Amino acid sequence: MAENEEFFSINEDATYQIVIKKSKFIANVFYVESEEEAENKIKQIKKKYYDAKHNCFAFSIIQENKNEYKKCSDDGEPSGTAGLPILNIIEKRKLSNIVVIVTRYFGGILLGTGGLTRAYSDATIGALENAKIVKIESGKELSVEINYNQNKNFMLFCKKNDINILEEKYQENIIYKIGINERQYSNLKNEIQENNVDWKIQPIQKNENGRIFIKKEI
Repeated sequence: MAENEEFFSINEDATYQIVIKKSKFIANVFYVESEEEAENKIKQIKKKYYDAKHNCFAFSIIQENKNEYKKCSDDGEPSGTAGLPILNIIEKRKLSNIVVIVTRYFGGILLGTGGLTRAYSDATIGALENAKIVKIESGKELSVEINYNQNKNFMLFCKKNDINILEEKYQENIIYKIGINERQYSNLKNEIQENNVDWKIQPIQKNENGRIFIKKEI
């Protein structure tokens, strides 16, 4: 497995709304894992709020090469007053794999560049405060097949090592799908070898390099 990679993101989608001088700002924040996902979320919001004058956004994505791809848009607002302030909040909070879209319904009163910057920043902050922040670890998905009489020991091992159980199937044996990082994978192999337990493990390919993102509460 590759060297472990950690960053912070959100656990669930969230929204926040404020009204400033009759202009309504609706911020939506989503967890995404690719530029394509981010662009799809932006399209969904634009379709939902089709009658709004502006749908400004920013996103930050961890790519396969571990570089971070960032993009923002003012969507017709004065340059630097919307997309960049949203992106600045994302960066200040050190968040990745996230897209924030702030929709504005113009209320007829001009806010000025400073007022716009504050409004888009405040809407972004509000949405992020409504979204639970989690630590994200890069890892793998594994299939683990065990006998029913070993289930208690396996569950205790997962709890002790903070391993995410993603799916379980009860057949002739129990088959668990787990999300696991490098340290946890090493502990799992040691447990099997040192205690001679009959846990059959097999990697599950998620994409070209098998990488997934595992969310951990903080």
